[in-house]
Amino acid sequence: MRDFKFSIPTSINFGKDALNALPVELDKLNAKRIMICYGSDRIEKNGLLDKVINILKSISVEYCLFKGVQANPRYSHVLKGVEKAKEFNPDCMLAIGGGSVIDTAKAIAIGAVNDGNLWDIWCYKIKETHALKVGCILTIPAAGSETSDSAVLTNDFLSDKRGHSSDKFVCSFAIMNPEFALSLPKYQIACGVVDIMMHTLDRYFYRPELQSNAMTDGISESLLRTVIEYGRRAYENCDYESMSELMWAGSLSHNNLTGLGGGREFAVHQLGHELSAMFDVAHGASLSAMWGHWARYVMDKDIKRFIRYANNVWRIDGDDRETALKGIKATENYFASLDMPVSLKDLKGVQSEETLKTLANKCSRNRSRVVGEFSQLDEKALYEVYKSANF
Repeated sequence: MRDFKFSIPTSINFGKDALNALPVELDKLNAKRIMICYGSDRIEKNGLLDKVINILKSISVEYCLFKGVQANPRYSHVLKGVEKAKEFNPDCMLAIGGGSVIDTAKAIAIGAVNDGNLWDIWCYKIKETHALKVGCILTIPAAGSETSDSAVLTNDFLSDKRGHSSDKFVCSFAIMNPEFALSLPKYQIACGVVDIMMHTLDRYFYRPELQSNAMTDGISESLLRTVIEYGRRAYENCDYESMSELMWAGSLSHNNLTGLGGGREFAVHQLGHELSAMFDVAHGASLSAMWGHWARYVMDKDIKRFIRYANNVWRIDGDDRETALKGIKATENYFASLDMPVSLKDLKGVQSEETLKTLANKCSRNRSRVVGEFSQLDEKALYEVYKSANF
């Protein structure tokens, strides 16, 4: 097991009465001016936004609204938020929504108070020195951004999707009421299930020589089994119990708990980011389309790891290569049962050779990096993974 440092500074308020904690959490931050960040009009129609505003008014907290966050949040929209934040001068960002909204709030939180070009900060050319505090009211269990130290933006000027990690990104508080997610469309539930699983899978498959990590592996396997069971239940007939399990699993999956003492693979995320940047497809769908093809390409680097995955997550007996392949297929079958794509054809149709080469080149950042830790993938290998998914 590797050395690690682990901290969970986010104050988590979970349950049907979680919203009642908002005044207390804002008081902890001495927050008097709040910029509320959200996406569509769903929280307007269901009354959640009004409830939040009424709470803010009752405690004499000023606020402004920043609406319009889209899936695969746009850098151009963030820049508008940065300008609004500079005008309003908030002392705290409050995100109401899922990962895209929270990531947008995180980006505004550093863009509003740091000098220099925000995209240069995002690409680690400039180091952020401080940030506004961020709190969130979670309405979509998926990205885990409510407890993670990372955020993802799509630069729509450059067609480039990138993540940024910073200890300044960790939310000060998260309000998590599963009732806020009960009206989600089936497709959004399914995308969330894939994203939650992938945040753990991209940690579970760490470097082959680091296999002595029993506690973390056990947590990961239990989380995956829980998401598989309750994800199916939520997709078929969403209720409070299934959504509460998914919401908590999403937070645990991306706060680094499922990777402690191991590593962070995230090659599938990188493969998927290029698909989202090029085609503007849902993040979860880009991951389900690529995971099985990545897995088959790299499995021989450590076949025992994939056998363990099949044994302990899918309860498939065996200790040979066929067992490993059955575990990969079981994962794809599960994604397909949620109407998630498991190939590029399912996702966006069969692509041209030129498109596949462009995807691989962009993913390797014009041959300037290799992707992954379990098996490092250069531009040629990335192309082969995209090619194998192109059917």
